[in-house]
Amino acid sequence: MSAPIALLSVYDKTNLLELASGLHSAGVRLLGSGGTAKKIREAGIPIEDVSDITKAPEMLGGRVKTLHPAVHGGILARSIPSDEADLKAQNISPISILVCNLYPFTETISKPDCTVADAVEEIDIGGVTLLRAAAKNHERVSVLSDPSDYNEFLAAWKQGNGNVGQALRSKLALKAFEMTAKYDEAISGYFREQYASADLPQEKLAGPVQRMALRYGANPHQKPAQAFVTEGELPFKVLCGSPGYINLLDALNSYALVKELSEALDLPAAASFKHVSPAGVAVGLELNEVEKQVYGVDDLKEPLTALACAYARARGADRMSSFGDFIALSHPCDLATARIISREVSDGIIAPGYAPDALEVLSKKKAGKYCVLQINPAYKPAEIETRQVYGISLQQRRNDAKIDASLFSNIVTKRKELNGQALTDLIVATLALKYTQSNSVAYAYRGATIGIGAGQQSRIHCTRLAGTKADLWWLRHHPRVLALPFKKGVKRAEKANAIDLFVAGEPLEGSEKAQWEALFEEVPAPLTPEERAAHLRQLDDVACSSDAFFPFPDNVHRARRSGVRYLAAPSGSVMDAECIKAADEHGMVFAHTSVRLFHH
Repeated sequence: MSAPIALLSVYDKTNLLELASGLHSAGVRLLGSGGTAKKIREAGIPIEDVSDITKAPEMLGGRVKTLHPAVHGGILARSIPSDEADLKAQNISPISILVCNLYPFTETISKPDCTVADAVEEIDIGGVTLLRAAAKNHERVSVLSDPSDYNEFLAAWKQGNGNVGQALRSKLALKAFEMTAKYDEAISGYFREQYASADLPQEKLAGPVQRMALRYGANPHQKPAQAFVTEGELPFKVLCGSPGYINLLDALNSYALVKELSEALDLPAAASFKHVSPAGVAVGLELNEVEKQVYGVDDLKEPLTALACAYARARGADRMSSFGDFIALSHPCDLATARIISREVSDGIIAPGYAPDALEVLSKKKAGKYCVLQINPAYKPAEIETRQVYGISLQQRRNDAKIDASLFSNIVTKRKELNGQALTDLIVATLALKYTQSNSVAYAYRGATIGIGAGQQSRIHCTRLAGTKADLWWLRHHPRVLALPFKKGVKRAEKANAIDLFVAGEPLEGSEKAQWEALFEEVPAPLTPEERAAHLRQLDDVACSSDAFFPFPDNVHRARRSGVRYLAAPSGSVMDAECIKAADEHGMVFAHTSVRLFHH
């Protein structure tokens, strides 16, 4: 019986001599390429050159060494009669062990003076081919791609008299496949930067843009940062400004929301996002005169389009949280919508298109640095999404749960009436939750969220937070608030902050009180408890949705105090019956949905 053969071809020669010596002493015939064979031979360990079996010298400056049927036939041959007959007919010996690692491509491209030519020469061809061949045939062949595995392999080889066992061969094969995958990822990433990056001049782009360099990640010290796709092209382009990492998190999440909402209700939709959760979401229902005043668009010269109404509602849902927002529009931005945006403090916008006059308005915002993104409305993300946390990759199917009227068909309370406006509001609230950091609860009224409780660990705190925001939103409609005597020249953001302090009844002292009072021609008297209570009692027919079940009926009682008449939440709580009982007590309509909508 002929001696088993090991082929050694490595760049990293760590522990190479110890391995070669151990294999030789165990009766293994050694074959080596180039510098690998030279190093082993100089150490006095017998080894043959690969050219001894290929009968062909290395060529092209070392680019071709092991790419030969005598090598790959010996590696890929299975232990079956037909393969063994082929080897015999071609006078090829089977190879049982492959020891191989790759040229240091990543280290090379990290050098500041690395050229494309330098990078190209460090792309290993033969090594990757050897690793994949041996790993493919791991039922018979052992593939060693990591020097740290040499000792374990030698011990197993000696203990098993040449049979290391299938478990070890499988483990080593997986490591080889992971090495080649990581290697290919580094190569494609480098050439994506060289040939398909948004910052390249047009003449250097080899095809569609697949990558965009970012100034930094979530924080300035998190560099480098980039956005990229591995196939096709980036589905958005920058028309103005320069997006950051968090801008893109907001932009892509918010556009997914408004696109889905618009499709669900066949209305233009808008969202105002901050830190990857919506501050406000709305569809384009016409504004009445009071709403125009509340949302600060009563003085707009352009006629309010449906899209403009949608953004006015979304921005006006929670003006304090929307300060510095990222905006998403389901439809191309028109002039009226751009005019509203131009008056607000905002970081950027994403939309499927822009009217020329609208783009002109937005391009002047922030001295020309306002971020304007245009997304391809035909883009569809992959079904499977992957993220990495603390070095661990997590993968799941994208949340493609469909939110429409059918989701609210299982009404579990005595009262069953669910009119068209209530359905619209439940869809708005529920779709908002689909893209809100959990736990979350949303209140909606007249096609817009009016309070979102996001990212709380307890459900009742979500419900209270959203309810408090809804209360403040409604108090902004109070006649005394609409008539507040602001001085001329007070900015919109200052008004929003002053109104928020007024309706919240915040106790002010010292310089804060003086600054607040200085905004008015005449300092307004606070709203009395009676005025507050009377006005809040007028709010009714609000819809409320929860991203998971209500664990206790306190959520139902709290929601009702903010005018909620329509509830939606998944079932599954041990207290479901008590929650339904509480809803019946208040004459509410409660739909048990079948979908939990956690989002992180």
